[in-house]
Amino acid sequence: MLATLEGHDLDDGPRTSRSGTERMCAVTRKVRPTDELIRFVLDGDGQVVADLKRKLPGRGLWVSASRKVLATAVKRSVFAKGFRKAVKERETLVDETEALLVRSAIEALAIAAKAGQVVAGFAKVEATLKAGEARALIHAQDGAADGVRKLDNLAGAISVQGDAGIALKMPILNALSSAELDLALGRSNVIHAALLAGPAGKTFLSRIERLVRFRTSDGGETANENSGTTARASAPLLIEQDE
Repeated sequence: MLATLEGHDLDDGPRTSRSGTERMCAVTRKVRPTDELIRFVLDGDGQVVADLKRKLPGRGLWVSASRKVLATAVKRSVFAKGFRKAVKERETLVDETEALLVRSAIEALAIAAKAGQVVAGFAKVEATLKAGEARALIHAQDGAADGVRKLDNLAGAISVQGDAGIALKMPILNALSSAELDLALGRSNVIHAALLAGPAGKTFLSRIERLVRFRTSDGGETANENSGTTARASAPLLIEQDE
């Protein structure tokens, strides 16, 4: 059972000497890497807002990057207890936070596309996979099964190098809808895309991982303890795809 933390110790503000690489979740009481948590602050009106970039002024409260845990925080008035004052905890905070995570991923994909690190369209994606140039395969959530299956079969035979130098199967991503891919890539009817190597593409992978973790994690265990790869399923899942 999730337990709330009374009088949780707030941080001293963004990017301070005490920021560290780990913080305690105000709901689960577990100390986790900051990449697995979301920082929340109060705006000028006393409303709780997510600080995804950890740059907003004021003291912050940290919650596991999980819909389930954040919903518990709202239900049990964790923010009021943590900030030790009356705050405006909206029931829509969970959906608003997810929307921010989606927007963050879309923006990262758009930057990767501008950097020439994304190709789109079935034929181009297929050619990129066959040439061994893809770092990850992207499908729209609403993509047709036949095209998805064919590209998945190609991607399944391809290994990519993880951060630790370990060979991993090609990440297959489906956390965004076709409309969201359209917005990111500035074109219509995007169903399939391939991510190429490069720093902008790596940023997108990090942000999409965070979105998937938020949607699927219960906050008690890391959705993916190792590589941070994402796999296609009925709902986006974050799993290890070892050889």
